[in-house]
Amino acid sequence: MILSNLESVPYRTVSKQLGLVQGSTVRAKHIGKDILAGFKNVFGGELKAYTELLQEARKEAVGRMVQQAEAIGANAILNIRFSTSSVTQGAAELFAYGTAVVLEDR
Repeated sequence: MILSNLESVPYRTVSKQLGLVQGSTVRAKHIGKDILAGFKNVFGGELKAYTELLQEARKEAVGRMVQQAEAIGANAILNIRFSTSSVTQGAAELFAYGTAVVLEDR
């Protein structure tokens, strides 16, 4: 599966557009890590627990998007975008979406 944030793939032609595909996940960190992150907010520095949270969420959301694209016969997803939102205190949704396409063979 070719994944791209571009609207096309260099030297490849889109033969069919299959439509929008998406994947999402809602994640929350352990309360202990939440407390440690609160201290970091006071003293400054990277909130590593939240960085890890978003990396895990991005991987899961992309995986779900790819599964959806494979199920409809796509061999590429173009114009991929990500969105995050707070669902509740301590939990965030990460949403990945793009256009599923079939690229011609070279």
